[in-house]
Amino acid sequence: MSPTRSRANPGGARVLEMGEVRPFRERKPPWFKVPAPGGARYRELKQMIEGASLHTVCEEAACPNIGECWQRGTATFMILGDTCTRRCGFCNVKTGKPTHNDPLEPLRVAQQVKRMGLRHAVITSVDRDDLPDLGASAFVGVIRSIRMLAPGCKVEVLTPDFRGEEMPLARVIAERPDVFNHNVETVPRLYPLARRGSKFLRSCRVLWNAKQMGGDDVVTKSGLMTGLGETKEELLEAFGILREHDVQVLTVGQYLRPTKNHLPVVRYWHPEEFAELEREAYKMGFESVAAGPLVRSSYHAEQTLERAAARAG
Repeated sequence: MSPTRSRANPGGARVLEMGEVRPFRERKPPWFKVPAPGGARYRELKQMIEGASLHTVCEEAACPNIGECWQRGTATFMILGDTCTRRCGFCNVKTGKPTHNDPLEPLRVAQQVKRMGLRHAVITSVDRDDLPDLGASAFVGVIRSIRMLAPGCKVEVLTPDFRGEEMPLARVIAERPDVFNHNVETVPRLYPLARRGSKFLRSCRVLWNAKQMGGDDVVTKSGLMTGLGETKEELLEAFGILREHDVQVLTVGQYLRPTKNHLPVVRYWHPEEFAELEREAYKMGFESVAAGPLVRSSYHAEQTLERAAARAG
């Protein structure tokens, strides 16, 4: 595939034209520079997690905010193993036939939450389409265990779509997590490219059903990435659909290519563009919005929940 000309976006970074492939190791714009994680607190938590043989998305996804979030008392645990039954074009989690089966995992996660002194724990998982309940019982177990061992910790679940089935979702919502999060990830047009095996409107229905089942007890949340080739108009349309499905909290961040085998970055959105997206999202009625190049689904999760609660009140 021969490269063609490129053009500049408002931030000065190049936008790919048809046929151009962005180099994997190209220099990123200056707004991606963040301090390397470190400090006694970070090292202490890292040793705790490794000692417990648990997985965190913070580490698995090489999140740039890991040091800041851990220092603030927020961490994201990934349950049900490290092998996913789906193959999304942007995700660095390995795919294949999962073999993970650890009935004590919910208790071990809760014990770790207590040891770490977390104020806000996010629980996510790989897709487990191979399981009869699609992984719902594991979420139920973790929520119950955290409530028992660390009752002062807020619990946010970031679940798969459960293939759109209502019973697994109902089991999770019955435990009344403080936040129910399910990311739509990208705009509908890019689903065949980026989210094979998933459907945009099915994900929206999951969020709608979660709100209907949980009512005021559960805050609903979703997130998208920029940089896969979407337009601003497509993003705003997606925001509008999420609001129509009663989503209260929105996160928007820049996609960063994990390896050369993943989808390329089409362009880097400028911080000013994220600020504009955030303003537009608030106009649509979202109760809390976090938009920026380094924003991830769990970024400032505790603070976004507090903002949502304050606006709702």
